[in-house]
Amino acid sequence: MAEAYVKQTIENEVGYIEFFHPAHNSLPGDILAELAQTITDAGKNDAIKVIVLKSGGDRTFCAGASFNELININDEATGKIFFSGFANVINAMRKCPKFIIGRVQGKTVGGGVGLASATDYCMATKFAAIKLSELNVGIGPFVVGPAVERKLGLSEMSQIAIDANSFYPAEWAKQKGLFTQVFESTDKLDEGIKTFAENLCNYNTEAMKEMKQMFWKGTEDWDTLLAERAAISGRLVLSDFTKETLKRFK
Repeated sequence: MAEAYVKQTIENEVGYIEFFHPAHNSLPGDILAELAQTITDAGKNDAIKVIVLKSGGDRTFCAGASFNELININDEATGKIFFSGFANVINAMRKCPKFIIGRVQGKTVGGGVGLASATDYCMATKFAAIKLSELNVGIGPFVVGPAVERKLGLSEMSQIAIDANSFYPAEWAKQKGLFTQVFESTDKLDEGIKTFAENLCNYNTEAMKEMKQMFWKGTEDWDTLLAERAAISGRLVLSDFTKETLKRFK
């Protein structure tokens, strides 16, 4: 079985950051920490003008948090640390001074929807259906909620959070503002991203940095907010409901 990784490559001043996990790109804590650090470092790298966030494999962009780790949480402190993983990646993306383009080639669930929402410009294939499934296991999209709400709006975020069993198609996500373009295939998606990202590199980096700060205005409290949200999930994951639900996944 292939091993999980985070890797970065640079091509024509575009930094491609790719994550992968053999379990449908679900992300354990160590991979989330490495991903957050890689994004932070890329933001400081003068050889990179624009960042593309992508995942390995063909079928799933990101299945959210690692269930193997979720099942083994036995106290609130550990729970908060676990749920802070996605919070740290979202905050790294928010603070990064460079535009981050999302490449969503397939289905994305839970925390993966949060990652897609935290990109500055997100492109996808027609196979990139989204689902916020957290309520199914007795918690909620507390950590990713602010990012999803910022991109989709409160009404749409509430809709998919409550309707936790349903995948919403890529075209719906485009209509609501999460995806900017939806392509027929991964090859077409990659062509579109390459052209778009390399064109952005021709622009003034200082202008793009100032624009990014403008776009994220009002999120300055997210370090605190997402930590508070992680604590809520860390408490709820210990509930009898969630423990009983998670037994089915063992």
